[in-house]
Amino acid sequence: MTNKYDLKDKVVLITGGGSGIGRAIAQGFLDNGAKVTIVGRHLSALQETLADYPAEQAMAMTADISDPAEIDKMVATVVARFGQLDVVVSDAAYFTGGSVQDTSVAAWQTTVHTNIDGFFYLAKATYSDLKKTAGTLIAISSVSGLYGDWGQAAYNASKHAVNGFVRSIALDWGQDNIRVNAVAPGFTRTPMSAGITDDKLAPFVNRIALDRPGTPADVAPAVLFLASSDARYITGAILPVDGGTTASTGQPHI
Repeated sequence: MTNKYDLKDKVVLITGGGSGIGRAIAQGFLDNGAKVTIVGRHLSALQETLADYPAEQAMAMTADISDPAEIDKMVATVVARFGQLDVVVSDAAYFTGGSVQDTSVAAWQTTVHTNIDGFFYLAKATYSDLKKTAGTLIAISSVSGLYGDWGQAAYNASKHAVNGFVRSIALDWGQDNIRVNAVAPGFTRTPMSAGITDDKLAPFVNRIALDRPGTPADVAPAVLFLASSDARYITGAILPVDGGTTASTGQPHI
């Protein structure tokens, strides 16, 4: 990614940095001079993200972000290593499809624990350090948190909750000079969407004004912008990065 923002010496913590959007975000911050810690469940994937970057600039950690004790330990480790915390990106997510009647209790609980509880724990654990640096918290949400989708009851509910959290936290933390925003991607080609074959892709593209699915490289620059001083007066915003999906009324392109 081309250097655009002066993020040298900024300390960034990203959950879900092992692949897809999280990987692109992590590499974008690294390319712009930040010191980055990425967190996920699989160390090999995290190490692959950081393979081209020096150890003094980057760190990988495995953690279960649905466990508040692990999150507290994770944050303490980052601050001990790099001395501060300037930017937190909550990207870790879990997707399960199905209507309410088709969604198991276990799938619902996993979605809630990962997408909602994990974000709450992360915000709570990082507040004090972000207050010290007048930092910023950015959630990777979804256009599915703005409207509804067929067959995505649990996922939609979790992303609506994330957007509500973002707005509320922005209000509560504004007096501490902490900015809180969300980026809401539309349909994006990532490992999470890898199961959608080309023949099933057409209805998705039909809804996208720019006539193609998004990529992680399309989403990452929006996060870098929100983390930069150029966005110093933006907080409580949910920024769609969706190729124009949410510009539509929902009627098909004919």
